[in-house]
Amino acid sequence: MRSRLTTRHRVALAEVLAVLFMGLIAAAAHTTGVSLLLFPELAALSHDVFTRPRGKWASQPFRLILTPTLSGAAGLLISRYTHYGALQILLITLVSLAVIRLLRSAIGPAISAGVLPLVLGERHWAYPLAILIGLASLALSLWIWKAFTLRDEELFSETPANSIDDALEARPDDRFWLAHLLAFVLVLASIGQLTGLHFLLFPPLIVMAYELFGHPKLPGWIKRPALFPLTCFLTAGVGFGLLRLLGNNLLSVVLTVALSILVLRIFRAHMPPALAVGLLPYVMETPSIWYPISVGLGTAFLSLWFAARVRLQRGRSFSEESTHQEKDTAGCQKSR
Repeated sequence: MRSRLTTRHRVALAEVLAVLFMGLIAAAAHTTGVSLLLFPELAALSHDVFTRPRGKWASQPFRLILTPTLSGAAGLLISRYTHYGALQILLITLVSLAVIRLLRSAIGPAISAGVLPLVLGERHWAYPLAILIGLASLALSLWIWKAFTLRDEELFSETPANSIDDALEARPDDRFWLAHLLAFVLVLASIGQLTGLHFLLFPPLIVMAYELFGHPKLPGWIKRPALFPLTCFLTAGVGFGLLRLLGNNLLSVVLTVALSILVLRIFRAHMPPALAVGLLPYVMETPSIWYPISVGLGTAFLSLWFAARVRLQRGRSFSEESTHQEKDTAGCQKSR
């Protein structure tokens, strides 16, 4: 009992640290006038590495800095010479995946870093520099956090939640993950392009799709998958609402991150990129009520696609098993 309570207290302390870290980043963005210092995926990354300092993301501090920075620079380069479109998003996704592959990295949020400048219409080279500064600050904070906490082995015992997160952050282990991911990106980005709802395919959603399509057999990533769109809709609504109510300042950012963590806890969701959803309005030029609506619709589309993917895979497995059984039966009859 003591170990369980101690671990729970450590996780709570780590979540407070993630909220404070994002508050400091927000203060730096406000002071310098560089809004993109508040890189939304920092919320996901800081929460994961502080609560799981032995996890896959936390165990790659240099890749933690380098992977999103390089994919962000590549995405910005493409964005400077093109405009929003489904094919452009598909291209940036492929480039970001190539960066992850070449660096042998587990940092999936690098995909979001690559796509974000195209979605926001960002053209300035301060963008990858802002990512670099934010992630370097996170890596330094993580090093300090590890120095003070990893001495106590009891605090870092393996839990089911840790196993789920590590599995999601591992390399994809499904044969058809890339085909499903690229098809999903192309279809939803095309719908967004035709309707003008560009945030139907909000950048963190591609990261979620990357993790889910890569591990379709993984159970337990959320207690009730049908409620996942509601989870993301609420985190988006929290960010949008607090921005409208309090303005773009330290208090609203801190409350957004804290309440988003609370939403994920209530729904028992193991999907750190969902934390980035609440911060996206803070780097958008003119967010409207269509943002949380688009997030809910886009996430619902992902949930339906993933459910269809799992059902199709089960049907194929059942068919293959039946074929093997028929062959075995035929072989036995022939031998007789």
